[in-house]
Amino acid sequence: MERLTLPPGGAAAVDEYLEYRRIVGEDDGGKQFTPEEYEEYKRKVIPIRLLNRLFVSWRSPTGVDCKLVGPETLCFCTHRYKQHKTDFEVIPQRRPISLPCRVPGCLCRAYLYVPLSGAQPIRCRCKHLADQHSAAPGLVCNACSKCSGFHSCFTCACGQPAHAHDTVVETKQERLAQGKPVGRDVPYAAMGGLTGFSSLAEGYLRLDDSGIGAPSVEVLDASVTATDHPFLRAFQASSNSPPETLRDGGTSSQVPSLRKPEEDDMAFFERRYQERVLLKSALALREKEMEKRRGRRVGNMHIRTSHILEMQLGPFNHQILASEFFSLTTK
Repeated sequence: MERLTLPPGGAAAVDEYLEYRRIVGEDDGGKQFTPEEYEEYKRKVIPIRLLNRLFVSWRSPTGVDCKLVGPETLCFCTHRYKQHKTDFEVIPQRRPISLPCRVPGCLCRAYLYVPLSGAQPIRCRCKHLADQHSAAPGLVCNACSKCSGFHSCFTCACGQPAHAHDTVVETKQERLAQGKPVGRDVPYAAMGGLTGFSSLAEGYLRLDDSGIGAPSVEVLDASVTATDHPFLRAFQASSNSPPETLRDGGTSSQVPSLRKPEEDDMAFFERRYQERVLLKSALALREKEMEKRRGRRVGNMHIRTSHILEMQLGPFNHQILASEFFSLTTK
């Protein structure tokens, strides 16, 4: 295993370069700016990005942003979003906004997202892959003469076909008008539609509607209401119930097999073992008491210990345990 060592201050230099690369992107043409050029670049470009950022997404007919485009997201022309024109001093009034590719020789005139099937490009109805088609307007196939333009029947995870989706380029004001997340203003190049960590997930998996990222402490500490998920309501009632309610059939008595927050592994398994031992002892005493009362052995109609133990301390076994000990100790 190779071990990398950095000189004093090396880690800070790496962080500075990463910051440089996020801000400059592909604008330096592969030749790093001098400190003076870098400062001049930031003075000129960063205000434009903060004011005229463009958000790019792949949107379904239902309005869900199934894919939020980021700097490394591939276009139909096989080049990345950061290799397209993304900074505008004045946002064009014409819609849709075209983001042409800046790679020399590329025929792409507007960024167009195309999904992947796993790690492979999707296929057109002409049976050829997306990268076998021309990036010029029309998207005709280079491998056959029958294709009139790329048209895929690939189905997105949202249930809609790929050809029904659109690559949408919009401003911050347009997204706010639709109630969609815009995140924080950042100086980085080609951020596209990324507004938080949840933006990396597909639309149907993105549970964070805000797109900002982790919820605030106020949200995490907020009380559970009737509109919250039943799972949250059940465990809120369990955590707030006093010990006396364990015998009343409440929620707390229905979750004895769950680990408590303050328990480690050994404490949890020891508690479960002791519960089984106590239950087995209580039921054995119960059977003996029933035999004495009836003057005969317990038949098949009575509950046997082995049958009870098969429940593995299920929902109501805390009630059984408490009632058995109560009945035996009060005689």
